Amino acid sequence: MDGFQTKTPKRPNLDYPHGDVRPELAETIQVAPGIEWVSMPLPFSLKFINLWLIDDGDSWTIVDTGMPLKETRDAWKSLLDARVTPEKPLKRVMVTHMHPDHVGCAGWLCYKYGAELWMSRLEYTTCRMLVSDTGREAPQAGIDFYRRAGWNEAQIENYKERFGGFGRGVSQMPDSFRRLADGDPLQMAGQTWQVIMGNGHSPEHSCLYCPALNVVISGDQLLPRISSNVSVHPTEPEADPLLDWMMSCEKLLAHLPEDVLVLPAHNEPFRGAHARLRHLIDGHETALSRLKGRMQKGPLTVMDTFTSLFGRAIKADEVGMASGEAIAHLNCMIHRGEVVRMAGEDGVDRYALA
Repeated sequence: MDGFQTKTPKRPNLDYPHGDVRPELAETIQVAPGIEWVSMPLPFSLKFINLWLIDDGDSWTIVDTGMPLKETRDAWKSLLDARVTPEKPLKRVMVTHMHPDHVGCAGWLCYKYGAELWMSRLEYTTCRMLVSDTGREAPQAGIDFYRRAGWNEAQIENYKERFGGFGRGVSQMPDSFRRLADGDPLQMAGQTWQVIMGNGHSPEHSCLYCPALNVVISGDQLLPRISSNVSVHPTEPEADPLLDWMMSCEKLLAHLPEDVLVLPAHNEPFRGAHARLRHLIDGHETALSRLKGRMQKGPLTVMDTFTSLFGRAIKADEVGMASGEAIAHLNCMIHRGEVVRMAGEDGVDRYALA
């Protein structure tokens, strides 16, 4: 769900203390006292996800899990069999958010090792809701949503065929969980951590910040080289996730020191949080300005916005994410009172300056 990004200003220079080195499969790199960096493979354009194995002294904690691929499960078994004992069990599996690359192996790990699942309430319930779509036909609301975006019949048929696929990337979820809430303190790696919630990329994304170690596990809320997808979905067509996302970036600016070591879900650990957060905000504001400039020449459909937003051609398998992100930018401008949406006689929405 990440790595598809709007065209942004030049990225700031960040400090990567480990360079471009990453752990080999079933191996770890220690990045802070009690925190081991784990890397697992992904079956799409982002080739790896970063996961974190935490030594709590009398037990172990995992933060994010990877997808339920055989090689991922085998790597976890190799890592945990060398560490987990009856005297020092895997106590909990924490999940930053409900996308399959983060939550996919959570249920399998919890059932196999008797661990508790910890995640925010909205992420847990949203995940269970999406898993329940498995086997359902695509809803008419979703078909109508993408037709208004200007999708052709081939793209609509692809949506119908792919609908309900979320559950195939998630092992059976535990029937109970422990809630992570904004501002919660928790003990991990012998230190006190704070939960900082973010929104926009997912409903209630948990970042985990430790002042004593000057470390934050940022999930997808703060990545160094790519920007997380921020999309509107058919389930909430009037949503304004881009505002949520930019407000979350401002929130992290207020909570994190500039020299904090950021442990992201993708790319490499880095320092330079403030510069990167400002760059993410500025990038979206620049994209909004470009769209307004295009609209001075006339109304646009969702599909008309892609060149201005992304600065390149959109591949067939990217149309879903591109449309969701484009609608997020358009909805943001509607909520700001800058743009209006008009229904076309052909059933496709147009967007024009207010």
